[in-house]
Amino acid sequence: MSELLISVITPCFNSEKTIEKTLECIENQTYKNIEYIIVDGGSTDRTLEIIEKHKDKLPKRFILISEKDNGIYDAMNKGIERSSGKLIGIVNSDDWYENDTVEQIVSNYKHNKYEVIYGMQKTYLNGKEKATFIYHHDFLPEQMITHPTCFVTRDTYNDLGKFDLTYRSAADYDLMLRYYESKKVVFTPVYKVLSNFQLGGMSSSQTGVRENATIRHNRGYMTDSKYRFVMLKSKIYQMLKG
Repeated sequence: MSELLISVITPCFNSEKTIEKTLECIENQTYKNIEYIIVDGGSTDRTLEIIEKHKDKLPKRFILISEKDNGIYDAMNKGIERSSGKLIGIVNSDDWYENDTVEQIVSNYKHNKYEVIYGMQKTYLNGKEKATFIYHHDFLPEQMITHPTCFVTRDTYNDLGKFDLTYRSAADYDLMLRYYESKKVVFTPVYKVLSNFQLGGMSSSQTGVRENATIRHNRGYMTDSKYRFVMLKSKIYQMLKG
């Protein structure tokens, strides 16, 4: 039986300071049947030069798209549309996988038509490891699972939808809740570290806090009073931070 083709997508824009580590994590994967797709938003720094330097070490199935886009979720959707793999993972240009991440995903895949495989995530702040964790999918209405670790079947994206571009920061949470609420998707947790995540991006900003709260409130997972409190607290925090 031939190995499954796994697609991995990296959205990036002006990522010269961080993308090399991301590229290296793909080069060092123990599982080799990988299609790698970089969706660049038209970088004006050395990002494309660094990618070109690594081109010979990246998987033979390599696609580079470099053009203006409408943000990170638009880039992710473009990558999904161009991909060919049975399972699709997304690693941002300031994050990186463990060397055996794709191998762990393939070995834990239950071969459901609609499936999301996800695992444990290490987070870093200012170069220091801050936490290692996993949130179980049974609690998705309360807490997003570790999206940087997620691999999703192509059929799930094709039949149940991709990222909603009306969100700037929380389209991944909206998407996973849609999958959860459909009751069609099997979520498969893997209790191993699969991804390393740098804190400080849009998803950890107050924009992310407010969008996550709005998504939960609109779906009936958060009361009106709790929603007002979270929004007020977020605005005050942002004002104090200047």
